[in-house]
Amino acid sequence: MREARALLRRDRAFRPIIDKVGSIELRVRRPYFWTLCSAIIAQQVSSAAARTIIARVRALYPELRLPDPESILATTPARLREVGVSRQKARYLQALAEAFARGSLTGVRFSRLSDEEILERLMAIVGIGRWTAEMFLIFSMRRPDVFPVDDLGVRQGMKRFFRVAEVPDMVRRAERWRPYRTVASLYLWRGLET
Repeated sequence: MREARALLRRDRAFRPIIDKVGSIELRVRRPYFWTLCSAIIAQQVSSAAARTIIARVRALYPELRLPDPESILATTPARLREVGVSRQKARYLQALAEAFARGSLTGVRFSRLSDEEILERLMAIVGIGRWTAEMFLIFSMRRPDVFPVDDLGVRQGMKRFFRVAEVPDMVRRAERWRPYRTVASLYLWRGLET
């Protein structure tokens, strides 16, 4: 709740959202590789469709708690398509698995890298854009000061709760939320859900 109080000191307009949503903490970390796979699968589909496809991909590997790079590499794109992964996203998943298994992300100590260094490394992989990399920073790395202005939910939340419609104005408004822009983003998402 410390972050919520800090947000209120920086922007009183958060009061109704925080009162409605309650306390928020950053989500528990998930394995880096699987977090990125899930983000790729979730690109440009509804939350419900993403959850369904992610569950189907996980079901391909009943012997594993979560799929790992080697298991994704051993799965043909055709098999991934059978469970709802598009041809393009199957290629992205394989590229990501290759990067983790024996490429540019092998042995990378993400915790030692800055947000910008992580964004740069991830966005060099085919299929990972800024949104996907920012979701990784938020939900896997639990970085506290990420403002994913390209996210549709964040934009809708800014319009609804702050009456800010233009991206440059959103970025300017979010500057006052530093260093808690991740928690602010979570409040925007949860505010829309409730």
